[in-house]
Amino acid sequence: MELKEIFYSFINILNEMSPYILLGFIIAGVLHVFVKEATLTRHLSGNGWKSVAKAAAIGIPLPLCSCGVLPTAVSLNRQGASKASTTSFLIATPQTGVDSIAATYSLLGLPFALIRPIAALTGAFFGGLAVGKFAPDQKSPDQIKTTDNDAAGNDPLFRKIYQSVRYGFTDMVDTMGKWLVIGLVIATLITIFVPDSLFTGLMEYPLLAMLLMVVIAIPMYICATGSIPIAMSLMLKGLSPGVAFVLLMAGPAANFASILILNKTQGKKATAIYVGSVIITAIVFGLIIDYLLPAKWFELPLIHDMHHMHGNLGWFETACSIFLIILLIASAIRSIKLSNNNLKTTNDMTQTFKIAGMDCNHCRSSVEKAINSVSGVENVEVSLAQKNAVVTGDFDRDKVMEAVRLAGFDIEFTEI
Repeated sequence: MELKEIFYSFINILNEMSPYILLGFIIAGVLHVFVKEATLTRHLSGNGWKSVAKAAAIGIPLPLCSCGVLPTAVSLNRQGASKASTTSFLIATPQTGVDSIAATYSLLGLPFALIRPIAALTGAFFGGLAVGKFAPDQKSPDQIKTTDNDAAGNDPLFRKIYQSVRYGFTDMVDTMGKWLVIGLVIATLITIFVPDSLFTGLMEYPLLAMLLMVVIAIPMYICATGSIPIAMSLMLKGLSPGVAFVLLMAGPAANFASILILNKTQGKKATAIYVGSVIITAIVFGLIIDYLLPAKWFELPLIHDMHHMHGNLGWFETACSIFLIILLIASAIRSIKLSNNNLKTTNDMTQTFKIAGMDCNHCRSSVEKAINSVSGVENVEVSLAQKNAVVTGDFDRDKVMEAVRLAGFDIEFTEI
């Protein structure tokens, strides 16, 4: 197989996605700066349908992957949000996001982009209600912490705009960049190397194909945006739109790591309802797409034959792709520098903590923010690669561990 053909297939997929991904990053930054966690918590207490619906509606646009949303949801629950609303938030958030909705539109078309948040909202709503009925918890109003650590609340508008752009083009890229690249590479390899005949037999049995896709998707770790090019490639190879939709919904929503942590923090019953809601919703909407909606709605836009698009590289799309690649390279450099800094020799005022459940840059930021909130902490270096935090200053070790646990992570002190 010619390397040139692989390169062009990769570039064509990247060009279709990059403008929408960059737009999604900017919108994500705006949401991060202007929508505060304490505001969310005040609306997520109680087991009734209103709090569940609010949690789902809030989660739909937030650009968090399944590992990033987990500590956020656990933190919200510990601040007063109910299990019902937390479950609703957990289901809705990783399946969608402004970035993935925009990218879904770019590669899969408007119907997919509309049905995806509708399905996420439906599964989150009924999953949350089920937890509220069968696995409720008791949260009194005085348990809800209303402190809003809004350091940027009084900043001028230009400062907030800068923070939005910085978050979108640094933190968001750090969080999902690796998984986006993995998704693009897998999509390219499927497009080039997987023969169309491999999926011919499954075309006659959509339900069986959906069940197999669930078995494949649930254990994997893939973000909502990274799943899009993979779904597109599978459709190009003959799988039905409904089967591809199952991957879009089930893949980002759950993985073994998140299920294990949920089982510990939310309980077995709530975790079972969570996983069941994700699977049932994905399959039901997949069947609706394949059997009830017009097939022409789900014809892939623009990319029907990737091999005949070598000369159609628009300047704007190419510029967006180049900028996105620069952001990804910068993210990789930051990750390497952070790992190197974490290996520096420590002094007597430095303590190291091992942290479990930290899988993305959003997790790292949450841990860093929690530790910095402890009195006496002078410097924090959190490493994703080594799953630890090196903390310098005159601080209370127990308070650091308590702050990290309240943020939704397991932590233990490591002797140097």
